Amino acid sequence: MAEAPPHRRTSPAAALKLEDFDPAARGVLPQGIYDYIAGGAEDEATLRGNREAFARYRFRFKILASADRPDLNHDVLGQRFTMPVHLAPTAIQRMAHPDGEAAAYQAASDAGIAYCLSTLSSLSIEDVAAAATGARWFQLYMHPERAISTAFVERAVDAGYSAILLTVDLTRTGRRERDIRNGFSLPEGLLYANLESGRRAATADGPDPFARNVNANTNAALGWGDLEWLVAKTSLPVIVKGVVRADDARHAVDAGARGLIVSNHGGRQLDYAIASLDALPEVVQAVSGEVPVLLDGGVRRGTDVLKALCLGASGVLIGRPYLYALAVGGADGVRGMLEMLREEITLSMSLLGARRLTDLNPDLLTRI
Repeated sequence: MAEAPPHRRTSPAAALKLEDFDPAARGVLPQGIYDYIAGGAEDEATLRGNREAFARYRFRFKILASADRPDLNHDVLGQRFTMPVHLAPTAIQRMAHPDGEAAAYQAASDAGIAYCLSTLSSLSIEDVAAAATGARWFQLYMHPERAISTAFVERAVDAGYSAILLTVDLTRTGRRERDIRNGFSLPEGLLYANLESGRRAATADGPDPFARNVNANTNAALGWGDLEWLVAKTSLPVIVKGVVRADDARHAVDAGARGLIVSNHGGRQLDYAIASLDALPEVVQAVSGEVPVLLDGGVRRGTDVLKALCLGASGVLIGRPYLYALAVGGADGVRGMLEMLREEITLSMSLLGARRLTDLNPDLLTRI
């Protein structure tokens, strides 16, 4: 069983880039918790592939563009944000820091971006909502019992969340071999705060205790009818997370989705899946601007954000980097990481010759 993280933290001040938070977090987290955050499925080919995809693109920058003060503001679903980066939903964040999801949400709120709360969070929907005042979206794992999913959505509405992210690429947990080797399970003292029992009995299939607990609370038979049901159930916009194909993207929009997130679950589900960045162009083309398309998976640099936007993304979400920053410095660590990313985006846009996010287009990229 993984141990709860120590309260010892290191200063994030020495970090010069997002990837510097990874070894710093490894130095303060127990091995099992670090591996849970860092690891992917099976050979971790999808995990590596997400990063490798960004390296295949180079910029064709413009000159004499008067882009000394680029504007990073952007809109998603009628909400205004100060940069095109948001915090992805990740489970049980109190493993990384005692303040958990509340600290990450506070940092996102201060930065003027959206925070996405996981169904499997270690602080409740209501407690996180009370921690700050910024934009918050609720990520839903559809439960085998629709009444439980209904309760999640109703609680999110009552607590002021402004969108529902339906994750569709985790009907069963991928084979995460680091977790199997470590015998990973929820650390003592941590619970799934949104579940009535906190920790449902591990009766579902899965290769390790953690996977069995997750599988017991997700719908292995998830289908298009579930998306249609959810869209009809709530007035909040539903964003479908986990799309990598044009036909699925088109079907999701026709079923009522108000947004899409191109994602392979950070390489944690199907191994050897297509990289998110490689999947992005066909999804963007399939929906023809009808709904915003965001991307997650492998974003580690401001230039990564710009490459995704050049290929049609409305914005990106990041996961592991902010968990590492949270482990290292709590809310201040996440604030520092986001400011670092903002500075990189601003400088790179200026050097690229882009004054606004709308200036970013495929003409600015070449694939090698």
